[in-house]
Order: sequence, then C-alpha cells, then structure tokens
Amino acid sequence: MTEVAIYLVVTFGLGGLAMALRLPPLVGFLAAGFVINGLDVEEIPQLDILADLGVTLLLFAIGLKLDVRILLRREVWLTTSVHMLVSVVFGSIALWIAAVAGMAMLAGQSLQTIALLAFALSFSSTVFVVKILEERGESHSLYGRVAIGILVMQDVIAVVFLTATGGEMPSPWALTLVGLWPLTWVLRRIWSRLGHGEMQSLFGIVMALVPGYAWFTAVGLKGDLGALIVGVLLASHPAASELARSLFHIKELLLVAFFVSIGLTGLPDLPTIGVALLMLLFLPFKAAWYVALLSFLKLRYRTAILAGLGLMNYSEFGLIVVSVGVTADLLGEAWLVEMSIAVAMSFVVSALVNGRGHLMVEKIAARLPDQDERKLHPEERPGDAGDAEVVVIGMGRVGFAAYQRLTDHYGLRVVGVDYDGPRIGRLKEQGLRVIEGDATDLDFWNQLRHSDSVRIAVLAMPRHGANVTALECLRESGFSGQVAAVARYDDEVAWARGHGVGIAFNVYAGAGLELADQVAGGDIPRRREPDAETDDDRTTG
Repeated sequence: MTEVAIYLVVTFGLGGLAMALRLPPLVGFLAAGFVINGLDVEEIPQLDILADLGVTLLLFAIGLKLDVRILLRREVWLTTSVHMLVSVVFGSIALWIAAVAGMAMLAGQSLQTIALLAFALSFSSTVFVVKILEERGESHSLYGRVAIGILVMQDVIAVVFLTATGGEMPSPWALTLVGLWPLTWVLRRIWSRLGHGEMQSLFGIVMALVPGYAWFTAVGLKGDLGALIVGVLLASHPAASELARSLFHIKELLLVAFFVSIGLTGLPDLPTIGVALLMLLFLPFKAAWYVALLSFLKLRYRTAILAGLGLMNYSEFGLIVVSVGVTADLLGEAWLVEMSIAVAMSFVVSALVNGRGHLMVEKIAARLPDQDERKLHPEERPGDAGDAEVVVIGMGRVGFAAYQRLTDHYGLRVVGVDYDGPRIGRLKEQGLRVIEGDATDLDFWNQLRHSDSVRIAVLAMPRHGANVTALECLRESGFSGQVAAVARYDDEVAWARGHGVGIAFNVYAGAGLELADQVAGGDIPRRREPDAETDDDRTTG
C-alpha cells in the first residue's frame, strides 16, 4: 500500500501543479510517471491493467458517438492515407540525414529501421486528442469529427500492420464476429430495460470488455478495436449519448493510469533527449501537412488549423510499432524509452499549443489567402440568422427548452444554432428554425453582427469551456447585445457574471424553480394567510 500512496500523492500533486500553471492536468500526470520512475518506487502491475481499461472505455465511448459515414468522406480517408505516406517518406529522409550526420542512436541504422521509425511517428494519439476535444466540448464540431475520423482510420491501419507483422493470422474463429450484428440487436433490447442508473453504466463496461475486448482478443485481433466496433454497433440506441456521459468520469480516472504509465517506461539520458528533440521538430511539419491537405479538400483554414494542431502529437501506437521492431531485432530496447520520451514531450507541446485558444487560430487564418465561400465544403458555408431577435447556441435539452419558451411563451423570433448535423436535421423536421454553425468560430459571430435584428445571444452549450470560447469570440466580433449563459456549477456562474454576462443561470437551480412554478400553478391549494380576527383570537386564547 505504501507504493500506491506514493503514486497517488505524486500524481495528484503534479496534476494540481499543472493546473496552477494553466496547463492541462495530463501534463502533470506525464511528469508524475517520470518522477516516480526517478524515485525508483516499485512498479504496480495493476497500473497497466487500469491503463488498458481506460483506453478500452475511451474507444468504446468514441464508437457510441461515431457516425461511420464520416470515415467515407474524402477529407478523412484521403487525408489519412496521403498524410501517412508523406510522413513516412519525408520522415525517413530526415532521420537518414541525421544518421549520416552521426547522431547517436541513429548512426548505422538500416533504411528499413529508419522507415519503421518514421511510420511510428506518423500516428497521432487517439487518447490525447479525444481528451482535448471533450474538455473543449467540441467532439461533434466539424474539425472534431474530422480529427476523430482520421484517428479511427489510423487505428485501423495500425491493426492491419500489427496483424501483418505479428507472424500469425487471426484465428479462423474470427469469422464468429459476424454474430456481433444480431447479438447487438438483442443487447439493445436488454439495454432499454435497464433504466438510467448504475445498471446502465455497468452494461457499458461489460459491452466494452466482453463482446468487445475479450472476444476480439480471443480470435487474434486487437481488443481495443473490438471495443470501438461494439460501440459503433450500439450507437443507434436512443440512450447512447447518455451511456457515454455516464462512463465519462470512470474513463477519465482510468486514463490517468495511462498517462502515468508512459513515464514509467524508462528515464532518458542526454543522447535520448537529443533524438527526442529531433523528433519534436517534426511536429510543426506534421500539423502543416494536415492543414494543407484539409484546405485542399475545401475545408476552411480555421477548421484545417484546429484539426492540424489537435493531431500535432505522437501516439501510443508508435510505442507498439517500436515494440514490434524490437521483437523483430530491427531496433534496440533503448528505442522503447526513446519513443516514450518523444510521445510524452509531444503531449506537452500539443497541450501548450492547443491551450492557446481559438482566437490564436482565427488570427493565423486571417493571414492566409481568402477562400471562395461558394467552393467550400457545404458544412463550411456561413449560415444566416435572418430577422431573428434571439440566437440560441447549442440545441441540446437546455437549448431546445429555451428555444420553445422564447418562441411559444414570449413570441420572440428565435434561431437555434448547433454543429451536430443529424440533430439539426431532426429539429428541422419538427418545424424549428435552426442553422448549422460553430459558436467558437469568430466568423460565425462576425456574420451575426451584420444582422441588426439579433439582440440576445443565449449560450446553452453543456461544456463550460465551449461557452467560454464562444464568449471570447462574441466579444472579439463586437457583438453589443445581451448575453445569457447556462452553467452547471456555482463557480462557472460566478465566472460568467464576472466577465460581463448579463444573465448567468445554474441549470440545476433553474430546474428547481421550474418545478416550484409547476407545483404552485397546479391543483395544490396555497397556504391560507390568517386574517386579523383569527390572529387576535389565536393570540388571546
């Protein structure tokens, strides 16, 4: 138990220090792994199990929210293929030049070994990127969906590579996986009877680990991929989003073990740090290629830059690829430590860059040549608020209720905005006036500013971080109307009011007020106030 206590104290302390320095806590978790390693604390075997559980639940949750059609879009499959090819070719050239120059660890390596290293560096981290997107509340934004699609395609390529190089084909029993389709149909019916409590969360964990991880592993395939596929097959259930939310904190806690475990791989020496720094020099080029490819495929600069910066890191799959090279005697064991250092440092760099906010991206995009809006991807063309008086940003449960109240009870002209295409389609079918847009996009607010009728903006997105970014863009655009925002916690309400939001409302307090109004307006008799005579009688008696 002493070792466990040390792990917890160091991890919690450095995670808190990272937050105090305005860095994501995961930077502190990475540092905790190296500190614990340096303290020579006995390794806890269960840590790897917890890390694997975290990654498995992460991929299962991605599957629950993944629209498979995104993988068929050329900005996903074509970008993934071309970017990986370019990364391997140019990465091999750069590493070969460093080897010729006599850099330690690279000198004397064969072209096959160098190409394997370049291939390992071509992947981006699914765990890191999805965590960043969830913290921002932008998993369903266009750039978030494209980034996740690219990551899933990379995961598929990694599985094919591991299968091809493992020396063993999947078991013939892999054919039994076709039974997942009818099985998940039955499981969805069971799911509908479980309610909204702990049984639903337990159902999700069982689905990720049993028909997902365990079944795929048993037939010679990667278990993580199985969790992703099972999540996709269950995604059509109406409670899929609710299940993903119920697993969120469990998954986040388990992923702490994943980040800590990276630092436990080994401690670097000076030559190792030198090669890792060389690898970090590839990161800007990695991001630039994503930006160039996505822009070529008619996405706006802003979308391309956000996706490129999000994918500007190395992946845990790189560690797996290197371990394959070690097993095949193409690489020395020291390369596992080397790759761990490069992955950890890339997370730190990416966290710092992505933490700068959207306004930095807007400024970069503004310096690039103008794009013809008529030729942009349909989802990238700006929407129009028309003659709306109120714009409701985020058409989830809270935004939908606000929209209905403002239109039906107060008779205002309202337009709803959301970046979830399928949700937009469903709301339009119900007769609501909604447009597709991203409130964290400065151009979106610039367009709304030109609509003189818009005088109220309601920020009803569930993530505080997304509302913060939207408010920054709103102020930057010069919007002078009234702003209202919802929050889940009192400190978020205080932050909003301190930053000039006229109406900041706690959604839970709002639910209580609405409940009281419903009760008071119903058939329950109100308490009768005593009249003067009764009061005198009661007093004198």
